[in-house]
Amino acid sequence: MVEIPQQMTAIRQHAHGGPEVLQVEEGVAVPTPGPGQLLVRLEATGVNFIDTYFREGIYEAPLPLIPGQEGVGVVVAHGPSATAADLGASTPSAAAAASVTEDAAGDATEENPAAADSDAPVDAPAQQLPEVGTRVAFCDATGTYAQYCLVGADRVVEVPEGMDRAVAASVTLQGITAHYLARGVYELNEDSTCVITAGAGGVGQLLTQLAKHHGATVISLVSNDEKEEISRKAGADHVLRYEEYSGERVRELTNGVGVDVVYDGVGASTFATSLECIRPTGLMCLFGAASGPVDPIDPQILNKHGSLFLTRPGINAWTSREGEFAMRAGEILRLVNEGVLKVNVGAQYSLEQARQAHEDLQARKTVGSVVLLP
Repeated sequence: MVEIPQQMTAIRQHAHGGPEVLQVEEGVAVPTPGPGQLLVRLEATGVNFIDTYFREGIYEAPLPLIPGQEGVGVVVAHGPSATAADLGASTPSAAAAASVTEDAAGDATEENPAAADSDAPVDAPAQQLPEVGTRVAFCDATGTYAQYCLVGADRVVEVPEGMDRAVAASVTLQGITAHYLARGVYELNEDSTCVITAGAGGVGQLLTQLAKHHGATVISLVSNDEKEEISRKAGADHVLRYEEYSGERVRELTNGVGVDVVYDGVGASTFATSLECIRPTGLMCLFGAASGPVDPIDPQILNKHGSLFLTRPGINAWTSREGEFAMRAGEILRLVNEGVLKVNVGAQYSLEQARQAHEDLQARKTVGSVVLLP
């Protein structure tokens, strides 16, 4: 029987705003798992840009709020109805998930680069409810800036034995994001060319490695020499500074054609230029807004740039089919465990330093993944 305290330390915000709204609070009640939920004692928490969107109120969430969705930890309690039936086929070990073929993510075509059948189930092996004491990773939890958090029983994956806590905590959200971008939104292969913004960031490095694993040519965007070195180590074929990013420069690197897809997580400051870099009928994939949200556009602009496709994907939709979360998370953890993907944990902070972590993340002072250690 695991002893669970009644109170914990957590980061809470009572208003929306800058990093200063993140407050360290003692004596916060440890949450009780409800139907279909697990209570996890956290070993480490991933810090992601989406956390800043909730903090600022760009994404809605009730206040007071304990931020955070991603982490790694040990299951210490089950909710009253968290049974194997709650899991469906969505809680694998990395080894079990490795048997799921990547083709289950959906085929992309030139005519429609997005996966064609978004409602089709993903074939994954049936799994058992993780036992108390099982070490799990997740990216769809509630309030991970704390010592304990709740997570859906169908949104965890067992962590391979011996994997570092900082790596496991920071790879799930960013890894699944990279996976659905490269193996769902647009299926990269040896004939593909792509632009990846923020190539030295956590998602950028994983997406670059995954793209190269599947033979694609990668053009990466970075802001300085240090980040260029990191991006090249991840495997980028070409690295550009943001100030030299242009349709003309990208076409010089692609024999005058343009890239098949731009993976743009920066948003406002790069979106217009990204449209100029894509070949006719290619795909503009806007998956983030690190520089701010993109203004509304006239769809005619897509015709002007060559009948482009535009998508704004999110992790919920791309893990919504039965077994899809398990397939993507398990595949990423397997590739990390095998050394195919290398995770660069660029900064580690104590839980109490959450404010500093947000300040550094938004000031682009960090490279790679960022984690909090409770």
